[in-house]
Amino acid sequence: MKITNFRKEEEYKTAHGVDVKQVYNSEFAQINHIMLEAGEALKPHITPVDALFYVLEGTPTIMIGDERVQVKEDDVIQSPKEIVHCIYNETDSVVRVLVSKLPRPTSPSKFIK
Repeated sequence: MKITNFRKEEEYKTAHGVDVKQVYNSEFAQINHIMLEAGEALKPHITPVDALFYVLEGTPTIMIGDERVQVKEDDVIQSPKEIVHCIYNETDSVVRVLVSKLPRPTSPSKFIK
């Protein structure tokens, strides 16, 4: 058994410039814990694999393709591969989201300018 506490993990450096910690990484999948302070957001990007967002805390706004919806704690959002997506914290509270990439990407995300 392997137990991981995200609070003890090193911050994972990404181009997004926000608090991201990798809690699982294998050849089959990757799971990251993302914490967005009030007003923070990821950069819009496209991943080469499907992504799944599980909202742990807060009410982030999720953008996938042309859809942009504010979601809530315990919502699970599916983002198909090769579609632009983003997570925004447009609130005054912290947002925490687990992001699963399935399967684990073998090429980098493409950022939208």
